[in-house]
Amino acid sequence: MYNALVEVYGCSANSADAEIISGLLHQEGYLINKSNKIDVIILLTCIVKNPTERKVIKRIKKFVEMDKPLIIAGCMPQVLNDVIEEIAPNASMVGPNNINEIVEVVKSTINGKKIIKLDGQAPDRSCQPRIRKNKIIQITPISSGCCGDCTYCIVKFARGKITSFPQENILKDIKNALNEGCKEVWITAEDTAAYNYQGVKLDELLDSITKINGNFMVRVGMMTPNQAIQIRDNLIKVFKNEKIFKFLHLPVQSGSNEVLKKMNRYYSIEDFKGLINKFKEEIPELSISTDIICGFPEETNEQFQETIRLIEWLRPDVLNISKFGLRPGTEAGKMKQVSGNEIKKRSTELSRLWKKISIEKNQRWLNWEGYILVDEKGYNNTFVGRNSSYKAIVISNSTNIGSLIKVRVTEALHGYLKGVQKLI
Repeated sequence: MYNALVEVYGCSANSADAEIISGLLHQEGYLINKSNKIDVIILLTCIVKNPTERKVIKRIKKFVEMDKPLIIAGCMPQVLNDVIEEIAPNASMVGPNNINEIVEVVKSTINGKKIIKLDGQAPDRSCQPRIRKNKIIQITPISSGCCGDCTYCIVKFARGKITSFPQENILKDIKNALNEGCKEVWITAEDTAAYNYQGVKLDELLDSITKINGNFMVRVGMMTPNQAIQIRDNLIKVFKNEKIFKFLHLPVQSGSNEVLKKMNRYYSIEDFKGLINKFKEEIPELSISTDIICGFPEETNEQFQETIRLIEWLRPDVLNISKFGLRPGTEAGKMKQVSGNEIKKRSTELSRLWKKISIEKNQRWLNWEGYILVDEKGYNNTFVGRNSSYKAIVISNSTNIGSLIKVRVTEALHGYLKGVQKLI
């Protein structure tokens, strides 16, 4: 019996692909990450940022040294296969749209053949066998690809234009996951708000999901502001459902309209603020997550200060800060680059502001009492749970993953809260 080592980097969509690959192989009798004897290695790669790409390349080189049959999957083979050829010339490659062919590729690779599969059409990820990393979390891809054209993005070359999956298949997949013990469903895509299958849009899909019987919570993944604006009112209505985490991930990327135009982001700061204001007016307990790119090409210091002012206004609960890194083949690579020192300086300034805001925002939760869904283990024998606003609350009490427990928040920290369990 062969043992496959499956390792993954990157987004939740990549994690879902890793779970599906593991499930497909397990269905064929393979062991997955079970023994010390490794017969084949499958590495799902991410190249969205330079630091991640460097980590992935380092990992590939390590695997090459192990001299085991190697398959490189994920986004890297689709757009940087020349890099793979240079550092791992004998490795097989599987693109994101060919994961349904993984069993064939693994069998051939183990037998000494090099297989390249990079020409598929995005397969429906629904109702596939899985081995979940977290037994209570179902990662549900609702589409693959996006309809954007951001000048800095390399992932669009790997995932292509958007393909939305059938609603009935998504609902069946979630029902199966709940029957298998899942308590939390992550709706994921490169842009969840762009979902549109035969006229069924994200708000309608979410409404159907909330009507499924059972006690579970839904986390809605990243959506671009311009797509969310088109379904705003209906989206807000469904977000009020008790099964939806009050958590909104809207990446703004910059506080400058001029920079947004150069990024090919199809909204203005005024659009973004209007969307946020409407959500917060209707759902006061909403947690907001956003993303910022520091040092986009040609970004002036004054334009960056516009970003600082936007973050001071927004006061997000989660802020993902990226230093701009040139990605091959993108339009942004042809623009005048901001110096590395200046990018680092801006990132440091924004990080300090965010740390201050995060602690201040979390202080409002001090002494809050309510229920959390315990969804992962933390460090040093702790557990992490989420309340209805998707705030991470760390407890030291012994409990079980998937438990719904009542807690009181005792401490507000940068990025998370601490609490103690209350006996009912």
